Amino acid sequence: MTLKSPITRPVLNASFLLVVLISLFFNPVSALADGKQVALPNFSDFSQTVQNGEADVLRGVYVADALALPVVQQPSGSPGYVSNYDGQVTQFSMASQFGNLGLLAHNHLAGKSFSQLAVGQEVRMIYGNGRVEYFVITEILGYQALQPNNVRSPFRDLATDETITAEQLFKRVYTGDRHVTFQTCIEQNGDLSWGRLFIVATPKTQSPNFDQFARLLQ
Repeated sequence: MTLKSPITRPVLNASFLLVVLISLFFNPVSALADGKQVALPNFSDFSQTVQNGEADVLRGVYVADALALPVVQQPSGSPGYVSNYDGQVTQFSMASQFGNLGLLAHNHLAGKSFSQLAVGQEVRMIYGNGRVEYFVITEILGYQALQPNNVRSPFRDLATDETITAEQLFKRVYTGDRHVTFQTCIEQNGDLSWGRLFIVATPKTQSPNFDQFARLLQ
């Protein structure tokens, strides 16, 4: 991802500390464990249930065969808030400052469904007036917190073994060109703050109408 604009250090410091602190509110189970398949509503029905008429407010996220979850907003002045209700995800206000969509969930609640997401799946973001923004999952990133109880802990990339700072991690998952980032925690060997799981989705290049037309031509 490329950075869209310079980020001032005071803003970034507050942001990356928050990303790490959020994990301390989690009481996770393994983010990689298999979950039981739950029957989901169809997209049209789900979309109707989350709409409230507010055009600029994100109200729901839908991934076929994986999750259908209402989105709640963080209270003003509470950027560390994460919903304690099962079946809800919380929009991360700090990500919005960079033009992106961050979705947070406790791993023992709605975050369990994040482990069902896979590269290539379509993500539909639903706004209060029924508008839908389409994304496609492009990356699944896992990191070990090398000092889980330190808010400035460095992180080890589980795929590449690269070690990066908390600031670099924040930049990687929450800044750059417009995208969605799902975030929850990874538990391992009884350590509830062992790691972080991020699923990144970028804008879909083809609209649903174009896709339908292309299928008719096949």
